[in-house]
Amino acid sequence: MFSDLPDIYHYWSNKYLAPIFRDAGFSTIAEFFSSNLLVAATRTGCTKAYFVSVGAGNCDLEVSIAKNLLQAGLSEFVLECLEINPVMLERGKQIAKENGVLSKMVFVEADFNTWQASREYHGVMANQSLHHVTQLENLFDQVRNALHRDGSFVISDMIGRNGHQRWPEALEIVQRYWKELPDTKKYNHLLNRFEAEYDNWDCSIEGFEGIRAEDILPLLVQRFQCEKFVGFGNVIDIFVDRCFGHNFSRESEEDKALIDKVHAEDEAGFAAGTLTPTHMMAVFCKTLHCESFYSRGIKPHAVLKFRGLA
Repeated sequence: MFSDLPDIYHYWSNKYLAPIFRDAGFSTIAEFFSSNLLVAATRTGCTKAYFVSVGAGNCDLEVSIAKNLLQAGLSEFVLECLEINPVMLERGKQIAKENGVLSKMVFVEADFNTWQASREYHGVMANQSLHHVTQLENLFDQVRNALHRDGSFVISDMIGRNGHQRWPEALEIVQRYWKELPDTKKYNHLLNRFEAEYDNWDCSIEGFEGIRAEDILPLLVQRFQCEKFVGFGNVIDIFVDRCFGHNFSRESEEDKALIDKVHAEDEAGFAAGTLTPTHMMAVFCKTLHCESFYSRGIKPHAVLKFRGLA
């Protein structure tokens, strides 16, 4: 149960993220990827588009993307799913077969840390995989070298502090809210413990969760041009994620008021340049083909400048 996103997350995402996404031209994660891959394929003028998904997992999102591309009229394409876990790839094959897109997909067992691209791609995608990568430099170099000159690198990922910790300026705000919370809201369901004081836990200590999250954006900006950037989330993450989000209810007016207040504080911080987003949905390319879109005026270079990386 507690591995699922909490109900309060959906209250927040439906009320606040959905309008941000619509303003950026998409409504779902699958639509974000498929629409931008379609733009890349069209822009390159290819007769057959080749895409690769880095760290595809069970490939269920990739199957939805393949279906979207077909529905959009792109019939000649191959979506390669790159994943180190063979069991997940087998699940992906079955899902693709059940959805009638198996002929449009290729399943490759490989480690994204040491992957060597063997062909040119018109579009590359990464969905919540980059924050698990230790060899980001190699991966991004491979993507850049393999990406068509007019192609796109389409990404949804975490770009906050390593291990999904809060930076000091955000942690100060979290602690301020924490002091006002009743004890019933302070139980960490993922770590199975009560936190009288919020523990700025480093998730990368065990496994590779957020191992180099803070390096993703600066390394991308060094190698690519940013065509679209949708940054969001920071302090709000703590109150809607799997650790503590299950303590809050969308049926409670008091709980919803807290979520509204924290979200507003995040957005005010982004606007003032005193906070930086922990999530991004972005499109990077080798050469800009249009005016860059920065949701709510949040620019990647400004994020890096605040962090002292630009």
